[in-house]
Amino acid sequence: LANEREDTCQKNNNGKMREKTLTMDTLNPQVKAVEYAVRGPIVTKAGDIERGLQQGQKHPFTEVIKANIGDSHAMGQKPITFLRQVVALCSFPELLNSPSFPEDAKQRARRILQGCGGQSLGVYSIASQGVDCIRQDVAVYIEQRDKGVPADWDNIYLTTGASDGIVSILKMLVSGQGRSRSGVMIPIPQYPLYSAAISELEAVQINYYLDEDNCWALDINELHRAYQAAKEHCHPRVICIINPGNPTGQVQSRKCIEDVLHFAYEENLFVMSDEVYQDNVYSPDLQFHSFKKVLYEMGPEYFNTVELASFHSTSKGYSGECGFRGGYMEVLNLDLEVKAQLVKLLSVRLCPPVSGQAAMDVIVNPPLPHEPSYLQFHKEKSAVLGALAEKAQVTEQTLNTVPGIKCNPVQGAMYAFPRIFIPPRAVEEAKSLGMSPDMMYCLRLLEETGICLVPGSGFGQREGTYHFRMTILPTTEKLKVLLEKLRDFHIKFLKEYASLEEPKR
Repeated sequence: LANEREDTCQKNNNGKMREKTLTMDTLNPQVKAVEYAVRGPIVTKAGDIERGLQQGQKHPFTEVIKANIGDSHAMGQKPITFLRQVVALCSFPELLNSPSFPEDAKQRARRILQGCGGQSLGVYSIASQGVDCIRQDVAVYIEQRDKGVPADWDNIYLTTGASDGIVSILKMLVSGQGRSRSGVMIPIPQYPLYSAAISELEAVQINYYLDEDNCWALDINELHRAYQAAKEHCHPRVICIINPGNPTGQVQSRKCIEDVLHFAYEENLFVMSDEVYQDNVYSPDLQFHSFKKVLYEMGPEYFNTVELASFHSTSKGYSGECGFRGGYMEVLNLDLEVKAQLVKLLSVRLCPPVSGQAAMDVIVNPPLPHEPSYLQFHKEKSAVLGALAEKAQVTEQTLNTVPGIKCNPVQGAMYAFPRIFIPPRAVEEAKSLGMSPDMMYCLRLLEETGICLVPGSGFGQREGTYHFRMTILPTTEKLKVLLEKLRDFHIKFLKEYASLEEPKR
């Protein structure tokens, strides 16, 4: 108690105890409500163990294998040479005189620098929406990706990663009180950014469940159920979709996307399409369909009406450049007065990091086949995506050989989200410890094997089911070690809590 008192009090000049202004009692309750499992208590524990290993502490393993977060470079992926060359040239323009850099990288760097005031990445971009020439390149990229669907660069906003754009749009959409308070439809399982932002903004979270038995597909009947139930206590105004899926790794079919857009049109919902994994599709019989392209193909009645914000990022795909915090959003059919308000909101933060804007430009404007850097770029990109496709298959196949684990195909993104059977005795023990069963499972896994995963409860899941999320980003060799350790642990865990029930497959 004395220590707690010292934490919240301090002595003033007269030697009297004075309460701190900011305490857990005075802290914004919305901040306390925010949860983000991807960097939650298990990750904190993993950091403690890692530091202990470095200091010579003994554990039943020699390293912590972090498979909790989609950070490609932290897992050993090498940067794409061309991207780093362009950013290096932009960062230190004197290198433009060096013969060590290819001419196509220099051309892009010069164009980016010319678009920056003072020809330096160290300036604020003149427009809060981002550097004009980069926004123009994004528009060209979208048109080419969507086979000629027109893109207006005035609808492009460069952002600090996709997350910044997502939160900005949610801020615009949240209003009202009581039953008129804005409701936000999100998939379950979901990426915890959404639930965290909804809590912070005091919006109403509306869960719609993906169909695990159908490879995590969207079910239009489930959307109607969730919408009708939510109307009793809030005003549903927006639907969020993550495609390819995080944490679930599915790639939605074109029909699913069309069903969602028709539903949004009928119910007058704003659509937020998180498409940061659009380059990460591994199943040869599947392809990424952008919501914008499908909306266009549905005809002008839909394309000119449905309000749609789509998001992309430098952090995922084949580049994995998380640290640059580059991203963009394209926003369609926004009311003109509201559009001015969005620009005002973005202006408060001045602009996204200009180095991240430059990195985003390379993602949307890579080397062309006739340019000197193309062969190396194509080789590096293909190697990254090929390795991820191989690891996606290895992960799914290996997990499905383990009794009591069932894993859907990892069709895209960077994650597997297998369902795990947890015996009733283990469920009861977890409840007695005040934690979710999959949290206890992942904590035990970390302490006994050094493997750091994220419990499914951090993403949301149907009552009575348990999962974990793991990335497929570790090197192939390390991934195989991880999967072998995980298999041994799970079998041991089942035996420890054995009952008459058979593991559910």
